[in-house]
Amino acid sequence: QVQLAESGGGFLRAGDSLRLSCVATGSIVRINTMGWHRQVPGKQRELVAVHTSGGMTRASDSVKGRFTIFLDESKNTVSLQMNSLKSEDTAVYYCYANIMTEMSEGWQMPRDYWGVGTQVTVSS
Repeated sequence: QVQLAESGGGFLRAGDSLRLSCVATGSIVRINTMGWHRQVPGKQRELVAVHTSGGMTRASDSVKGRFTIFLDESKNTVSLQMNSLKSEDTAVYYCYANIMTEMSEGWQMPRDYWGVGTQVTVSS
């Protein structure tokens, strides 16, 4: 199994910067995709930005130009640098990963994992 541990949430003011990090630990063969989603109460969880092992990144239009995602495959860590924060960025941010996992029986399969979430609150 694999666990995701997030860090870096907090209370900020509009215009501030913040960096979130997420490290994956466990029976990792290969990270296929790793990134961040966010959710506010009453709304669906939405993609913020993801990074694939092939070097491709994808980000929501609402954060392009302000947020940057970094994947360090050697450390199984993904980071999200968030600049020029806005009040509408307030949400619980969840780390997500699709990881080729080594199962206890010795075979491998891709599985989805989620972190428990970290709160980011931006005051206007």
